[in-house]
Amino acid sequence: MQTDQTYDFDLFVIGGGSGGVRAARMAAQRGARVALAEAGGVHGSHSDDGGLTGAGLGGTCVNVGCIPKKLYSYAAHFAESFEESHGFGWEGAAPTLNWETLKTNRAKEINRLNGIYSQLLSGAGVTVILQRARIVDAHTVEMTDGTRHTAKSILIATGGRPSVPDIAGRELVVTSNEMFDLPSFPKRLLVVGGGYIACEFASIFNGLGAQVTQLYRGEQILRGFDDEVRHFAAGEMVKAGVDLRLGSDVAAIERVAEGIKVTLQGNPQSKLQENIIVDTILYATGRVPNVSGLGLEALQVKQGKDGAIAVNADYQTSVPSIYALGDVTARVQLTPVALGEAMVLVDHLFGPPAGKAARSMSYQFIPTAVFTHPNIGTVGYSEADARKEFGGITVFKSEFKALKHTLSGSTERTFMKLLVETATDRVVGLHMVGPDAGEIVQGFAVAMKAGATKAMFDSTIGIHPTAAEEFVTMREPVKS
Repeated sequence: MQTDQTYDFDLFVIGGGSGGVRAARMAAQRGARVALAEAGGVHGSHSDDGGLTGAGLGGTCVNVGCIPKKLYSYAAHFAESFEESHGFGWEGAAPTLNWETLKTNRAKEINRLNGIYSQLLSGAGVTVILQRARIVDAHTVEMTDGTRHTAKSILIATGGRPSVPDIAGRELVVTSNEMFDLPSFPKRLLVVGGGYIACEFASIFNGLGAQVTQLYRGEQILRGFDDEVRHFAAGEMVKAGVDLRLGSDVAAIERVAEGIKVTLQGNPQSKLQENIIVDTILYATGRVPNVSGLGLEALQVKQGKDGAIAVNADYQTSVPSIYALGDVTARVQLTPVALGEAMVLVDHLFGPPAGKAARSMSYQFIPTAVFTHPNIGTVGYSEADARKEFGGITVFKSEFKALKHTLSGSTERTFMKLLVETATDRVVGLHMVGPDAGEIVQGFAVAMKAGATKAMFDSTIGIHPTAAEEFVTMREPVKS
């Protein structure tokens, strides 16, 4: 490609997370002159008060999100596996968790991944600047040390950050960023929130051996998911040992000799209060776009709720030379979505690879998983949304005890649900709560993206004996 020598770079990327790294690397491979700035350095950095100031190369997902969370989820599953093994003839006491070993091994793996990201960028010819960047004008960025760089296009891919409400005792709580490296294992953990991050950490630390209390002020956790999935998952979490308290919130937090005292309250009309003592309080009440200090206000870049950057179909902001993608736009906050958006943007700015059509991004039928215990996997519409969108919906569902648990002694059950548009027979929603739900749903997501009908599901031979085969053997619809 022909580069524009008017500027130092053709593309300057702010943020070294999944979307930023992918955009920078792909653009450089097309021949563009690319720079990427990451405030957290290669491995992430912390402020004097212990807060995370930059996630490091790989962003939240690699450093304090998806990857370490899944590793800790694996760790938590071992406890139940040791217990369940007795039903299969294994004898003897289960080993105990060494928190320091888990932290150390996780850190080694994350450092390895940081190095891979660094090598990918340098190998593609990207200029990596490990400093914080601020946008000065439509084509200029200024680094922490005062140096300035110009670029034909600027991409903001700074992701999101945890948000903690302004409450008394706020200094005593932690966010998901700090949970992986707590100095000592929290034997008594309070999780505040009902979204997927809160539910995942509640499940994980419950599995690791903590006494977990989870508070959510709403009527049920996992708002936005299918209602039956929400209720079923909540029930399984409670069976596993999580003390889930709905319609409940924090009234006050204070340090006491025995730990941290938390005063709980019910709904605003209730005067009933209760005190509990915990070792750690995790606030997982939401994430907001990470836009502080970027200089957007001075440039009058249009922003929405919580500072989310408004973009058009080409990820272009209200300033034509500035683009944004990923969590900072608050569209769909998932790592694979940011990766997909990055590929679309690179094709838009620099053209698709030779002989290939420009990519497009569809936000319909995006599969997702929640790594609670048991896992949740879902793609497509919830039942409520499907009825609003399509009108006539036929529902198929199944609940059963997995084959493994016929000997394990576990009371865990699996739930599956299919939503079919009655008029076209197209499957428009697929949901699962059970072991490896994410792995199973990923494959079905391809079929749904291709427009699979219920008849196609019915004609597909199942793999026996598996839980996944239940999706192709549901024959009788739920009577409305």
